[in-house]
Amino acid sequence: MPAPIADRRLQRTEHHGRERVDPYAWLKDENWQQVMHDPSVLDADIRAYLEAENAFTAEQLSHTEALQEHLFTEMRGRIKEDDSSVPSPDGPYAYYLRYETGAQHPLIVRKTRQDAETGTGAETVLLDADFMAAGKAYFRLGGTEHSPDHGKLAYAVDEKGSEFYTLRIRDLATGEDLDDEIERTTGSAVWSADSRFLFYTWLDDNHRPTRVLRHQIGTDPADDTVIYEEADPGFFVGVGETQSGRFITINAYDHESAEIRLVPADRPESAPVLVAARRPHVEYRVEHHDDRLVILTNDKGAEDFKIVTAPIASPGPETWTDLVAHKPGRLILDCVCYRDHMVRLEREDGLPRIVIHRFADGAEHAIAFEEEAYSLGLTHGYEFDTTRIRFNYSSMRTPTEVFDYDVESRERVLRKIQEVPSGHDPENYVTRRLMAPGHDGETVPVSLIHHKDTALDGTAPCLLYGYGSYGISIPAAFNTNCLSLVDRGFVYAIAHIRGGKDKGYRWYTDGKAEKKTNTFRDFISAGEFLARENVTSRARIVAHGGSAGGMLMGAVANMAPDLFLGIVAEVPFVDVLATMLDDTLPLTPPEWPEWGNPIASPEAYDTIAGYSPYDNVTEQAYPNILALCGLTDPRVTYWEPAKWVAKLRATTREDPMILLRTNMEAGHAGASGRFDRLKEVALAYSFALKVAGKAG
Repeated sequence: MPAPIADRRLQRTEHHGRERVDPYAWLKDENWQQVMHDPSVLDADIRAYLEAENAFTAEQLSHTEALQEHLFTEMRGRIKEDDSSVPSPDGPYAYYLRYETGAQHPLIVRKTRQDAETGTGAETVLLDADFMAAGKAYFRLGGTEHSPDHGKLAYAVDEKGSEFYTLRIRDLATGEDLDDEIERTTGSAVWSADSRFLFYTWLDDNHRPTRVLRHQIGTDPADDTVIYEEADPGFFVGVGETQSGRFITINAYDHESAEIRLVPADRPESAPVLVAARRPHVEYRVEHHDDRLVILTNDKGAEDFKIVTAPIASPGPETWTDLVAHKPGRLILDCVCYRDHMVRLEREDGLPRIVIHRFADGAEHAIAFEEEAYSLGLTHGYEFDTTRIRFNYSSMRTPTEVFDYDVESRERVLRKIQEVPSGHDPENYVTRRLMAPGHDGETVPVSLIHHKDTALDGTAPCLLYGYGSYGISIPAAFNTNCLSLVDRGFVYAIAHIRGGKDKGYRWYTDGKAEKKTNTFRDFISAGEFLARENVTSRARIVAHGGSAGGMLMGAVANMAPDLFLGIVAEVPFVDVLATMLDDTLPLTPPEWPEWGNPIASPEAYDTIAGYSPYDNVTEQAYPNILALCGLTDPRVTYWEPAKWVAKLRATTREDPMILLRTNMEAGHAGASGRFDRLKEVALAYSFALKVAGKAG
């Protein structure tokens, strides 16, 4: 089958005296907002092109179909199908989710608190998401929140993949949904203390969360009260609550500023009260303890964040007093307040840890861990008056362990170990944490895992994963899927590159806006280092990234094509310049602090134009490339990878395998079911194995 060749229909635009010519702009449907709601209205020419690409990809990978099926079966075999989470107590009940064998979606269930603690008694099914998903091409369950009186459940569903969630309310006494059905929400909601009101966030036509509304149970959602509306298109809004349950929070934020308002949860019809007005480059988050607020912030140059307190009656920044002072190099990621203790999650020297602070005397202690590289997560739970917290721990070879920890007695109780039904012996694997020299004297952490029998003599292929944006750090966590590569002789590695916060907040700022190319160069440095150390070799590396990590994939393909054997780019943000020039797109104004605003600034235009993957495709030999996307994706729109692949195929020298697969029934997160998603992973891995010569 010949590769599809997209029509060239030149579109010329000019900004700041710079002309830009785009031959494939027509792949963006002018009706794109409607496509998000109803994929059937997609332009016929565009649909024909995407379907031709899908057919070509299927044909090119047809001889891997048996391998894909084997990989899928193998990865599914590592999932405990009748799994459940550890019950989380809240008053008289404990809530958890549970999967039944063969089910793609969970049950939301509860037991009495006593039965949950003793492992006895019958459970009550509150919601059966698998039953709700039956017969639907796409179904994703969003947030679920039970009411404080335990009588109702608010839940959200997305049936298009476009992340326009419908919010519904279930009466737990009858099991029936109320008539209160709220469209165009973000998928989460917060209850008032009396269980009579719900606070939620509404999405506008451009898929931006711009309003927070209050809904009274039993009334027409058309009559809901707008309690906050954001006028700045560069700011998103959301709702939350403090751990104490005392306040509902209304959060306005972009990638470098925040503004929070509080509504007393027991007085839900009160007007929101501002904590601190937004200021450029000042972020903050609010918790509550007694008569004061506890605030995590980077105010006054606290680059790696500090924790301050402020009186509830006068919470402005002029009253902020340090509780945990700023310490350069110790990045405070999260903090949560309980009745007698504050728990914070922080990262120092690239590794996370949990620190307990006792309010009565300020005494602190940390929870210790032994492995060289690991992942650590903190679960806030439902309760405030407790000395018991929950955290999860894993490493690249150690399955996830869930612990309850008493912050006073320091007793650590293992509540669950992730089961791998098909078997897993950590002793068969080696994990390492290396430091790769960067292009400018920095060192880039690299976490990796390989089978103990894999020779590190330069012959092993390597899948190198990276992200590097928004301050998001990729943890060195247990991943059952990657074992399918590792068991076939791959080294699986994660490059903790700039743009994340792996080495503190500075690691993030050194990989954004005008410094964005550090992200790409760090990833290339990591790959070159692994080759020099004989972990792998040049042209034996398959690079892998998604979303903003897909932008990374496009950039390194342009900058160092001979380093890579293949590229797997999932929902890749590759048309950066055009997207940042289009302020009607969902994420564009809020993303300007991350990338720069090329509409307002010629310097930002030139910076983005200098690395935007689509704009920098040039006539050279490219590695093999597989791009994956979703038709109803509101975050990285389908036309970005479609345009990129069309341009690559028309420009590249030699004849690499360049493939595009569009999921015509899904969005940014891909297939929604836990098993259907594995089929997409199997496709990507079969591509990696094929190009590495290990598909047989």
